[in-house]
Amino acid sequence: MSTAGFGTVTSAEPTTITADDTEGSFRLYLNQDDKKNLDCRFYESKYPEIESLVMVNVRTIADMGAYVSLLEYNNIEGLILLSELSRRRIRSINKLIRVGRNEVAMVLRVDKEKGYIDLSKRRVSPEDVAACEDKFNKAKAVHGVLRHLAERRKFYLEDLYDRIAWPLYRKYGHAYDAFKIALAEEGQGGSSDAEDPFATLNVPADVIDELKTYIRRRLAPQPIKIRADVEVSCFTYDGIDAIRDALFAGIAVGTENSPIKIRLIAPPIYVLSTMTLEKDAGIALLQKAIDVILEKISEKGGKMDVKMAPKAVSLKEETELQAMMERLELENREVEGDDDVSF
Repeated sequence: MSTAGFGTVTSAEPTTITADDTEGSFRLYLNQDDKKNLDCRFYESKYPEIESLVMVNVRTIADMGAYVSLLEYNNIEGLILLSELSRRRIRSINKLIRVGRNEVAMVLRVDKEKGYIDLSKRRVSPEDVAACEDKFNKAKAVHGVLRHLAERRKFYLEDLYDRIAWPLYRKYGHAYDAFKIALAEEGQGGSSDAEDPFATLNVPADVIDELKTYIRRRLAPQPIKIRADVEVSCFTYDGIDAIRDALFAGIAVGTENSPIKIRLIAPPIYVLSTMTLEKDAGIALLQKAIDVILEKISEKGGKMDVKMAPKAVSLKEETELQAMMERLELENREVEGDDDVSF
């Protein structure tokens, strides 16, 4: 059995190292029956620091409190003491915390020898929750990229963390930020002033290339649809022409990367929409189009009312809109010929 670029593997043991100990090589994991090689904490330290915030998953609820798994530390166990669940008097513990739910907790004590970790929920502020969730979501994205690479290459995930993620955490504060810099640098064809975060890592070039591929798939920004609903009417002499000119003026506000489309739902209601990578920029663009339409239609004696201000819309909302438009089209369809008429 041979593995290209990693020497010849002659043993079926779960682990093996390249025969020639090539610099920059990784351990391979050959046991296909389990996934122990994919177990690893997110951060370099094996245990969290006292007073740091961690994301936990509630496993069981007991008399002493809630036993939880620290998601960022390879699911090591911790305990949220009953007295640390809430600042208020506890009438029902199940109303404060539920099994299976993720919670943000503060670390109170860490006994590294016995493995005990005491946590608090009541000392966590809403601002703490937002900050911890943001950090956790970024770390989870990094973990997903590295885990996919480890599974694909049969590497030990901890090796990838040790050689890639943890050095980036030390240098950039968060490996996610380094991944985004690499993504931006690659998107500009290497012409940006920012250095390649991976340039100084002791990792084979083919591994870095595959890593960048996964980063593009997982972290590349996805287009967001921005939509607004407006009612445009004009009962002066210019009438329909005034409405058409105003709507075309709104369409003209769109850019090459974010063109604006306008669809008729049912007179006088129209839907404005655009696709964008930046939510705030897309909302601002659509608002500008609305302002232009209002100005143009007002000049002709017409009026415009905003029924739904510009906002990012979900797939469900778009599906509901499409269903409504199809229903209205069916209701407004003219009957052609007498053969289709039934009494």
